[in-house]
Amino acid sequence: MITLKSQRELEIMREAGRIVARVHQLMRTLVQPGITTAELDAEAEKLIRAHDATPSFKGYNGFPASICASVNEELVHGIPGMRVLREGDIVSIDVGAKWNGFHGDSAFTYAVGQIHPDAQALLDVTEQSLYEGIHHVRSENRLSDVSHAIQMYVEARNGSIVRDYVGHGIGREMHESPQIPNFGPAGKGPRLRPGMVLAIEPMVNAGSYEVRTLSDNWTVVTADGSLCAHFEHTIAVTEDGPLIMTAL
Repeated sequence: MITLKSQRELEIMREAGRIVARVHQLMRTLVQPGITTAELDAEAEKLIRAHDATPSFKGYNGFPASICASVNEELVHGIPGMRVLREGDIVSIDVGAKWNGFHGDSAFTYAVGQIHPDAQALLDVTEQSLYEGIHHVRSENRLSDVSHAIQMYVEARNGSIVRDYVGHGIGREMHESPQIPNFGPAGKGPRLRPGMVLAIEPMVNAGSYEVRTLSDNWTVVTADGSLCAHFEHTIAVTEDGPLIMTAL
């Protein structure tokens, strides 16, 4: 896990996070019925490069695009293409950007036009569970305090926490140790210290928590075809509490 060594490193990583946040700001305006996921990807990459940053995902282990765009039953790692978003869909957009040697990483699940109330409830629960976890990103807390808070919030509202995919440390590398599950008992794992940076990302299914990977070897879908949602922020531990690096 990275521990930022100076205020300068914190500022660099904060700017990487702001670039990611600006991409999401753009995605909110573009996610409408009729747009393709490839068009979203092209606009995201254009904005990232306009800020003298590079897309963290493009080429990562061979991934062919700058964002992950995962629709409806697709949980994560969806490859942008000619799929047209339609009224009532939900789409998870995961964005990473590298600036001056450091990464920012954030995901939001967006409604496409008007969506079913059950889909909106899934989005609301998943997003709020992220903030329940962030609340526990405090010096001297244990890492699993974050995981436990997310699980308790989601399961009290009948959501299913995905077990196969987890959050991670982040810094000079996109994925660093430790892994950060969205489930588990409190009071376990390393103590959080100022300077540590975490990518916290609850992934929640409306049905079973089980998932599978499609034949493209990237796209992860719910095993039972149920809807799913994914929210993520990059968070720094500071003396004053959690700092959301991927917010404007």
